[in-house]
Amino acid sequence: MAKKILMICGDFCEDYETMVPFQALLAVGHSVHAVCPGKKAGDSIATAIHDFEGDQTYTEKRGHNFTLNASFDDIRAENYDALVIPGGRGPEYLRLNPAVLQAVRHFFETGKPVAAVCHGAQLLAGARVLKGRTCAAYPACQPEVELAGGVYADIPVDQAITEGNLVSAPAWPAHPAWLAQFLALLGTRITH
Repeated sequence: MAKKILMICGDFCEDYETMVPFQALLAVGHSVHAVCPGKKAGDSIATAIHDFEGDQTYTEKRGHNFTLNASFDDIRAENYDALVIPGGRGPEYLRLNPAVLQAVRHFFETGKPVAAVCHGAQLLAGARVLKGRTCAAYPACQPEVELAGGVYADIPVDQAITEGNLVSAPAWPAHPAWLAQFLALLGTRITH
């Protein structure tokens, strides 16, 4: 059965971590509403492309404009079956928005599936939903996961981990594992 999924984005969310899950979830028949505080359906956000090129951290380049298909002010978390939180720099400021934090908390309070990747853990930490939970994230977010009472999952960059209703991964190279685990939580079946 198709699910209604909320994706909370912000300017400079990671390009691949926004576009790939959005398109993949639509491709398998789910409805996905991509929103950003202060923006309406039809507005776009700037994305960033983060790459691993041998430096101490990722490099950043300007990504695509990503068009939102729903208005943040119109969403009600209770009307959605699941939540997706892309990484990048967007979560850094999304975690300052009380309405975003309350929406994130709803999915944990109700046990609905949540998928977070990379810096998405910053939003989870800001919402105070990580206490006692295992969460993968970009390695630079380890202190935030731990300061929020979570257990940082130190896994390879192309892997994901599921604990309860939370699927998390370190970065976009984990898309195959992260999306497969999220689809399993959603009860999505793909047959060949």
